Amino acid sequence: MDKILIVEDDILLNRGIKLALEKNNYSVACSYTYSEGYSYFTAESFNLILLDINLPDKSGLELCKQIRKTSQVPIIFITANDTEQDVVRGFLSGCDDYMAKPFSLEVLYRRIQAVLRRMGRTENNVFSSGEILIDYDKMQVKRADETVKLTATEYRLLTLLTKNSGQVLTRRSILEKLWDVDEAFVDENALSVNMRRLRQKLEKDPKKPYYIKTVFGIGYTWGGW
Repeated sequence: MDKILIVEDDILLNRGIKLALEKNNYSVACSYTYSEGYSYFTAESFNLILLDINLPDKSGLELCKQIRKTSQVPIIFITANDTEQDVVRGFLSGCDDYMAKPFSLEVLYRRIQAVLRRMGRTENNVFSSGEILIDYDKMQVKRADETVKLTATEYRLLTLLTKNSGQVLTRRSILEKLWDVDEAFVDENALSVNMRRLRQKLEKDPKKPYYIKTVFGIGYTWGGW
């Protein structure tokens, strides 16, 4: 049973989400402040966190950043802050998805399912997402049971994206990590070219990618929302 932590100061909304998730067989813990939410996080293990930004004692953005220092647990912001700038700040702080209030509980449930599915891994160092299967030990990639041939750079790029599934990676961070691995310079244009080629090999429709999403003005992430 997946365990979810709610950090939301609106008592009625908090309890409403809890009841809805419990009906769908999730285990749910409720908290109403930054400090209470962080205490839950440090004391227990969760599969996902629903986090409000406008908390009474401190911003949820700061809580997200604090959690990201030690954990990659999926985080979905649920907030009244709905401008484009707000959304960008949310992803830069480390969230996996962002939902503006008001929203339906059904849509929230589907978003939770999608995020948990993107984070899904199996044993033996194998990653599975939709039709994509990656055996990291064998360095083997398959799409719908068909082997996908990748260049060394494409494979390293795919590994970086999938091992950070659900996280938004900035172009700068990707370039820095590829440089660390290759010990060679990879420029912005080379990154764009490799990303395009990777999409051509993995996506059904590279022009409308499902797996490798562009977060405009920031970078890339594995998985849609």
